[in-house]
Amino acid sequence: MAHILAVDDSASMRQMVAFTLRGAGFEVTEAADGEQALGLAKGKQFNLVLTDVNMPKMDGITLTKQLRGLPNYRFTPILTLTTESSAEKKMAGKAAGATGWIVKPFNPDQLLATVKKVLR
Repeated sequence: MAHILAVDDSASMRQMVAFTLRGAGFEVTEAADGEQALGLAKGKQFNLVLTDVNMPKMDGITLTKQLRGLPNYRFTPILTLTTESSAEKKMAGKAAGATGWIVKPFNPDQLLATVKKVLR
């Protein structure tokens, strides 16, 4: 099954995302911010990255740009899971290389359907 990197500065949000994904059979590694996530991604290949936008140390849009700069992550799906819903933020995410955008609070079924769709 696919290995997913879940990145969010909120421990409770990471737990909810990980619980949902693990319940569907995915392997999940958690990171508390973009800096930690980038370090993990440089050491291991993930099949999907799910990231928040607003985080300390490194935000999700910067993380997405950094990941897209790594040869192993040029085509890896990167989904943004955030409270941000403005067109401006979505455009910045897309320009950085985000594959998709999911607004919090998320519906577990919608999250799983989106994850499965981008992992095909």
